[in-house]
Amino acid sequence: MQEDTLPKLLVRNAARYRHKTALREKEFGVWQPVTWSDYLGHVQRFALGLASLGFSRGDKVAIIGDNRPEWVYAELGAQAVGGVAVGVYQDSLPREITYVIDHCDARIIVVEDQEQVDKLLEIKPDLPKVEKVIYYDSKGLKNYRDPLLLSFAAVEALGEAFGVQNPDYFDREVRAGSGGDVAIIAYTSGTTGLPKGAVLTHTNLIRMAQNLLAVDPLTADDEFLSFLPLAWVGEQMMSISAALWSGMTVNYPEEPETVQANLKEIGPHVMFSPPRIWEDMVSKVQVKLDDAGWFKRMVSRAFMSVGYRMADCRFQGRRPGIGLRLAYLAGELLVFSAVKDHLGLVNLKRAYTGGAALGPDVFRFFHALGVNLKQIYGQTEIAGISVVHRDGEIKFNTVGRPIPETEIRISPDGEIVSRSPSVFAGYYKNDAATAETLKEGWLHSGDAGYLDQDGHLVVIDRVKDVMRLADGTIFSPQFLENKMKFSPYIKEAVVLGRDRPYVVALLNIEMGNVGMWAERRQIPYTTYVDLTQKPQVLELIAQEVRKANEDVPAAVRVKKFVVLHKELDADDEELTRTRKVRRGFISEKYGVLVEGLYSGAGEIPIETDVKYRDGRQVKIKTSLRVISADDVGVKA
Repeated sequence: MQEDTLPKLLVRNAARYRHKTALREKEFGVWQPVTWSDYLGHVQRFALGLASLGFSRGDKVAIIGDNRPEWVYAELGAQAVGGVAVGVYQDSLPREITYVIDHCDARIIVVEDQEQVDKLLEIKPDLPKVEKVIYYDSKGLKNYRDPLLLSFAAVEALGEAFGVQNPDYFDREVRAGSGGDVAIIAYTSGTTGLPKGAVLTHTNLIRMAQNLLAVDPLTADDEFLSFLPLAWVGEQMMSISAALWSGMTVNYPEEPETVQANLKEIGPHVMFSPPRIWEDMVSKVQVKLDDAGWFKRMVSRAFMSVGYRMADCRFQGRRPGIGLRLAYLAGELLVFSAVKDHLGLVNLKRAYTGGAALGPDVFRFFHALGVNLKQIYGQTEIAGISVVHRDGEIKFNTVGRPIPETEIRISPDGEIVSRSPSVFAGYYKNDAATAETLKEGWLHSGDAGYLDQDGHLVVIDRVKDVMRLADGTIFSPQFLENKMKFSPYIKEAVVLGRDRPYVVALLNIEMGNVGMWAERRQIPYTTYVDLTQKPQVLELIAQEVRKANEDVPAAVRVKKFVVLHKELDADDEELTRTRKVRRGFISEKYGVLVEGLYSGAGEIPIETDVKYRDGRQVKIKTSLRVISADDVGVKA
């Protein structure tokens, strides 16, 4: 049997590895293993259960929930009988869920728990195509009687009975599948409008895994922790496509809040995370070092300096001298190994970052520790990845070279276009968008970039986001944002300046770190809003902005900023579900603040909701201070 679909790879692995652990889930404090044979058994029973409910080739199953074995049983079960899986982000609002489920024509929805069931029952009248909602965590659902509901276990029982009556059905359906069949519809993040459903075939997903692993091999002995949403193509890329191709073990955390502890327990050999995860890790380490005693701070800073020198040698392809190698070895023994162990990175062969640009300062930090962090570049429409750094060829200002079978070229207007067997089939029910993105087999990314002299791809920014000041000076908002977000005290940054005289920014503080900083200095505060406008906090943030400006051309430095009175939130449509900034929406929503940054105002009045520590929420009138990054101090 040609292994050209994901279910066929599962059948192969169940025969090849049988009793070896395929999946592992932490429940009630204990890691529960699932063998490859058990994995196949669950997928087979669920697939046959779907068949008994009338599910047939081409039908869609939508899946909502945290990463659990049942998530992948549902996906592969649907695919085994010729169906299509559609992931929905678990923190989506009811209206967002309604759009995706109705747009993709899902007949069956698989959800995790009571929270998701309640959402679905709330929007039930808006989902006329949905026939069943299947849940896999029954806690709190004992007295639910809606005929739409069915437990995961009940579906598997239906499948077992169906299999007795139709003993060849599963094998026949799996064999009938082909690489050109649609495997998933992955919805894009929707930074500029409604999400689009990218149609990805089994060939798209498998060839991507084959080509990535040709560059960076993985084996059945490797471990991976799956903690990013399975609705995101990046997580599909690793925990399903690459895992099925390589046979590695995929682990699922107990709860989203326990990821850091679970990382340390598992000690994965490979890790893939978007920039915000790596940025959060840097912030935690920096704050922990700041809180350490003077001796530990001194030792850590001295060896981090050694680490940076070693990292720069590697980036530049230079062989470090014996003195640097010995100093780095001492740093590994005294500092680096402890930091990596604390973060759960001690066993990593390699780690990837993608989904958005990672600031060079963050990149250098991890290489200073000895973490083999590599940029990847890709998008949903090319099954997640098309470009990656090779070991020993890492340049932190690039994203590496194309993986095998992938061609990259730069269009006359500077856009990155690519071609490979992993380029998607098109957008579901959106021919106009497909025609705009897919031209003669070439995928038009919407990203601006260029190829350097070594064939490495340099991504500048989204074509639509590269901006010009009023005098014609070009700048990349994303580059400036990443430099500011290297600070442990800045959580989010939105840089603006198109057709304006200078660059400005709207900033979010990192509440936990800034709060600890204020408490250590006995600076009292009551609410998030109150903390953001403390003169001492504004001076702290001004110092961080000045640091970010240091090696930026004077013409495009951030000249003024405000610290926002609230955190940017996906529920308020300011961020996508993958935490990408919706710049156009924010610029419009906070237009009064933007105009204030250019008008010469010292303060900008606003009205906002404030939530106190005791839970009270009230609407107040306040004002935000406009800060010049060039000022040496911020006066009360």
